[in-house]
Parts: sequence; C-alpha cells; structure tokens
Amino acid sequence: MEAVALFSFSASEADEMSFQKGDMIKVTEMEDDSSWLTAEIRGKRGYVPESFVSLLPHPWFAGRVTRQEAEQRLRRQASGVFLVRESESAPGEFSVSVSYGDRVEHFRVLEGAGQYCIWDESFSSLNRLVDFYRTHSIAVETAVCLREPPSERPRLAHALCDYKPPQSARLHFLRGDIIDLLDCSNSLSWRGRCRGRVGMFPPECVRPLYH
Repeated sequence: MEAVALFSFSASEADEMSFQKGDMIKVTEMEDDSSWLTAEIRGKRGYVPESFVSLLPHPWFAGRVTRQEAEQRLRRQASGVFLVRESESAPGEFSVSVSYGDRVEHFRVLEGAGQYCIWDESFSSLNRLVDFYRTHSIAVETAVCLREPPSERPRLAHALCDYKPPQSARLHFLRGDIIDLLDCSNSLSWRGRCRGRVGMFPPECVRPLYH
C-alpha cells in the first residue's frame, strides 16, 4: 500500500528512514501491535513511524478476506469490478479478484526485488499495478479492464506537486496538500477547495483518494 508523509522525519537509528512532508511511501509490512511500519523509499527499506504518515485508502483493498468472500462480493458486479486481498495460500503476498460478469477470476500478484507483477509488466507498488490494468486487459482470453463499482467516486485528492498558476481564479496548492474535490466531470480541469479557497486545477497534479 502507499502512504503520504504528514510530517518530515529524521532517522536516528540505522534501520530507520528519513523522509520529507508530502513524500509518497510504499508500506510493505504492518504490525498490529507496533507503532512503526516497514516501508520502502527510493529503493531502500526500513522503519517509519506510523503516526507520521497517512495510508492512502482505496475501496479496492479488501485486506484479509477469503477467496470465497471475494467471490460473494463480486458475483453480481459488472465485468472488471475487482478487489485486492491478502493471499490465503501465501501470507505476505496479494491476489486480485476480478468479476468477469458470469464468474470471478483470481490473479496472484508476484513480488520480487520490490516489484509487483501478474504477467510480464512489473510495477513498484500495488497502486501502480492497479492503475495499469485500468487501461490494459488483465485477462488474456478476453478484454477485461479493472474498474471501480459505479457508485464509487473520489471526494479527496492528494497534491503530487506545487501548483502556483499566475491566474488568481485557479486553485493554488502545495505538494502534500489534501484537496476537497467539488467537480470532476471535466477531464481537463477539476474544481476543488484547498486552504479555504475554491478554484480549477489540472487533474494530473493530484492523486484521487477513495474512502
């Protein structure tokens, strides 16, 4: 899973990692009884304090659900509706369960050297793997692209960079800011609220967050 840094952190031990506010962090392990997370930043792995980061919620991450539970959730969904779950047969790994309309198929996500893959393409995180298969078929024998249930739409977004346009009517924000999404109907320009101001901005500057 991915997380965004809420505050900057300077490592004090060799097995900890430093980061800056707004950095995107790949969380690789979570312990129920620990205040630290195992994470990867720029190819290096170590510990980060849980209270300094915010996990990016996604409706498609189901956590520890069984294969049977996944099939029950997806059985009546349209083709392409999916969820990602923790693997039953291989703890620490993941599976993608996808509705084919008339049945549910399961794909094991292979991980190695910090990369995730199902077929030939490799990705640095589960999020990027999911994003890729939204526009490329995850199935071989027929075209099936991943998609959210029809009712799901993002209401918040995380700013990926500073956006300081010269036009005062546009929405200004800084990398790491959280933006309230007010209107995403135009694919070229979204309308949002940030720091008490409302305005338009380019959607490629943000990453939508799902509840």
